[in-house]
Amino acid sequence: MSEQRRPTTSATRAGRDAEARARAYLEAYGLRTLAQNFRTRRGEIDLVMADGSETVFVEVRYRSHPGFGGAAASIDTRKRRRLRQAAAAWLSRHPARARFDVIATDGHTVDWVRDAFRDEA
Repeated sequence: MSEQRRPTTSATRAGRDAEARARAYLEAYGLRTLAQNFRTRRGEIDLVMADGSETVFVEVRYRSHPGFGGAAASIDTRKRRRLRQAAAAWLSRHPARARFDVIATDGHTVDWVRDAFRDEA
């Protein structure tokens, strides 16, 4: 039985391109990639990286037009919960000090928000 695959849309390609650019950007700043598109039943993390001894979970947000509220603003409470659950799964296997970063891009500029969820309990 053959596996059915969804067609690749321009939005999917743009998202993949944004993730690749974000990865290269962070690697240029010395972070090391541990995993890409880490998936669990509870959620997915775009990039898992190491910044020295700290694990960095990176959410990449691409928005072609700032009129839609911006990339960073698009991470709602539900998405943050899913990110935390996926991060907990990673950390259960790879214990480390960790943080969440966001890379927000419009395809031209990159905004790196370090420790993006720091102010949340």
